[in-house]
Parts: sequence; structure tokens; C-alpha cells
Amino acid sequence: METAQKKRIGILTGGGDCPGLNAVIRAACLTCISHDYELVGLHDGFEGLYEEAYTILDSHKVANIYGEGGTILGTTNIGHYCLPLSEDTIKRTVETYNKLGLQCLICIGGDGTMSIAYVLSQHGVNVVGVPKTIDNDLMATDVTFGFDSAVSVVTDALDRLQTTAASHHRVMVVEVMGRNAGWIALASGVAGGANVILLPEIRWEWESIFATLKARAADKGKRYSLVVVAEGCVPPGSDSQITADDEAKKAVRLGGIGKYVSDRIAKDIGMDTRYVILGHVQRGGSPTSYDRILATKYGSMAAKLAIEGTYGYMASLKGTEVVKVPITAEMREQRKVNPKTDQMVWAARNVGTVFGDEHHSS
Repeated sequence: METAQKKRIGILTGGGDCPGLNAVIRAACLTCISHDYELVGLHDGFEGLYEEAYTILDSHKVANIYGEGGTILGTTNIGHYCLPLSEDTIKRTVETYNKLGLQCLICIGGDGTMSIAYVLSQHGVNVVGVPKTIDNDLMATDVTFGFDSAVSVVTDALDRLQTTAASHHRVMVVEVMGRNAGWIALASGVAGGANVILLPEIRWEWESIFATLKARAADKGKRYSLVVVAEGCVPPGSDSQITADDEAKKAVRLGGIGKYVSDRIAKDIGMDTRYVILGHVQRGGSPTSYDRILATKYGSMAAKLAIEGTYGYMASLKGTEVVKVPITAEMREQRKVNPKTDQMVWAARNVGTVFGDEHHSS
């Protein structure tokens, strides 16, 4: 007697990688198995649907992957799934979705992934979302997994740079990721004791930074400084961010503001200055315990929504609870730091951290 095929749910990881993706996959897989569902892992994000490349996940394939960085399914932020989606891409996606017998597609990703998921949901693909980005800039959730891990990496780097900066009486400038939002710079700067934090959300001036650095250099107990700058900052007197051409993607990417700030400090006030661009080290490696827990909650909730038939929703952290919020076309809007109301900004100012928008020394 032929055994009836189990109900199937698909899962993919879209956009950039970040710590915690595998913990989501594991939680979703084990939740599906406990409800007698089969989880189909699509390779390399949405491209797995276009190319019909997939793996049937089981408890053996996801065993002990909760602590591994990256994603066992692979991911990409280039290819056929650039908005607006072509008719051919939508057609092939729907065909593969139906051919694989999927009841729903769990999409793990950031604003771009959720926007693609929304478009596909308008063409007969049932979707459920899981918010992922180290930038922590999604409007629909309080925290994204991957953010805590990235902040932990930057904080560790600041701890290490502090000792060498103090030994040589230098200014160390650290450029961090975050795109147009300053969450990583703010959180890591506060955690790592940065003396100056430069955010895209605050228009800063050179005079404020220079005054702070010179005052610290003149204090025998503070003859060094740590400056954290978010990659999306716009330099004073300019309307443009510092960018570099990415030949592989034929696109422009953010990067270089750390060197720019370091060079100006050295040139204008003659201080011994070094810069560090942490780059993709912020996205690699094992997730923190917080991100492992959050990712597990997200993965379980996403699988639950898919199994129940609650489509068109994304798992979201509100306060301390994971709830569901609708996936909408507006999810591309970024959640940014509000300098007037954010308590981290307020607390940092109270302990003497300078944001470059006023003259005061620590």
C-alpha cells in the first residue's frame, strides 16, 4: 500500500547571512516534524525556487546546527529576485512551489526578502516571514536576530582596541555596518565605552569631534579615544554617503567613512590616528545565546503559523513576546534611531559620550 505524502512546507534564507539562521531552520524543522509535516529547504534563497534546487530536511540534517553561523541552505542577494520581479521569475516560482507540493513558504530575511515574499503572496504563494538582519532596522519588530551577535563582535573589538589605543595614546576609529541605521554603532559604542559615536541619524560637525579628542589628549588619564562610526554616515558639509564600487555586483555599496574620519582627524588636529573597518566579521561566526533563543522562538512561531494556515504574517518580537504581524508592501521602510527619544542615546550623553552635534568633552 502506497504511503500518502506528508504535507510540505518550504523554507529559505534570503539576503545576507547572519548568526542565528541555522537556529531558525532547526526550530522550524523540528516543529514541522512534531506535527507530521515535511520541511523542504530551498537552496540559495529564492533562487532555489527558480532553479528547483532543494533539500528535504530532517532531524539528522538539523542536529546541533543551532550554534553554527551562516546558513546550511545557502543564501544570495543577487540573481533573479530583484524588485520589481519579472513575469518569468514569478511564473517559474509559482510552478516550482506547486510542483513541490508546498503548503506554505517560510521566508527568513530582511526588508528585501519580506518585500519579495509580499509580491509572491499576491500570486498564489502562501508565505510566512521571519525577520533577519544584523542592522536591526525592520519596522515590524523590536529586535531582529543577528543584531545581538553583531554588537557582541564589535564590543569585543572595542575592548581589544581600547588597550592598544591607551598604550600608544592614539585615536582609534572603528567603522561598523548598519546601512542607513545606526543601531550597531550605538549599541556597541555604549557597550564598548566609545568616546565618540557617529550615527546616520545625527548630523555631526568636525569641531565637536575635534574639541572632544583634544580635551581627552590633554588629560593625562585620558590620552586616547575610541570613535565608532556607522557606515551610513554623511560627512559634514556633504549630502552623500561614502561609497565604493562593488564590481562583483555591479553596484555601489557603503564603506570608507572610517578612513575618511581618521584622515580628517590626523590632518586637522595632528593626532596619531588609526582606523579599523570590521566589515563582514560582524556577520560571521556563532550566534550569541540571546540570538539562539530568539531565533528558536522565531522558527517555532513561523512553523506554527504555516501549519495553522495563518499566511501572510511574520513572526515579530514585541517586548519579550514573539507575536505575528502582517507582511505588507511597506516593510521596506527602515526603523532608525530616534536621537530625541532613544534611551541609549540619552544614557550615552549622560556618561559623556559625544555624538558630534554639540560641543562638550568627556
